[in-house]
Amino acid sequence: MPERVVRRAAERYRTVADGTETLHSFSYGRHYDAANVAFGPIVAINEERLAPGAGYDEHHHADADIVTWVLDGVLAHEDSTGQRGEVAPGLAQRLSAGSGVTHAERNASDSAPLRFVQMMLRSRNWDAPEYAQVQVPDGPGLHETVPVHADARLLVARPAEDPIEVVVADGALLHVARGPATVDGTLLESGDELRVDGATTLRLAGEGAEILVWRLVGPQR
Repeated sequence: MPERVVRRAAERYRTVADGTETLHSFSYGRHYDAANVAFGPIVAINEERLAPGAGYDEHHHADADIVTWVLDGVLAHEDSTGQRGEVAPGLAQRLSAGSGVTHAERNASDSAPLRFVQMMLRSRNWDAPEYAQVQVPDGPGLHETVPVHADARLLVARPAEDPIEVVVADGALLHVARGPATVDGTLLESGDELRVDGATTLRLAGEGAEILVWRLVGPQR
């Protein structure tokens, strides 16, 4: 049987600054845990909560693919590839940092809060930075999203009355964006994660739930 580990939302590390709150699923910044630095190519899953008008000024990344999924509100994004615009729920965004890129992110609203999940992976793109985005269909089902330069693929699962089955060849990480949901009968709330190392078929249920599913390739440890 593949190894399965559930990590609860309350176990995440927390960083608070002026108008921003970040909940980290992995070691990040001043929060270091040698036993929790990565899972396969995934090195960060951060739930960001930004007050109206708050955000992050221009900062640098390299050798990482950064995937953003907005839950509530609208994110204003600009980067050194020349991209500038807004990211709303349903739009999967990827910034591949390559040899180096800068970007800035802010809450586009001066009255409503913003909440989004930002995920980072070790990237095989070491050249020029790249930008991509994919509009993900509304409604229930298992939906493809934006591709990354890593041995991983992000899917969005929205179960309806019937459960969704996800076939996993090598491993998977499931992050519950909106809960509750069950995976093979295990109850997961918003912010909870299931990490699976090995081949299996996962049965996802929970009408109204939204689950970010990273289907991985190769050993995860």
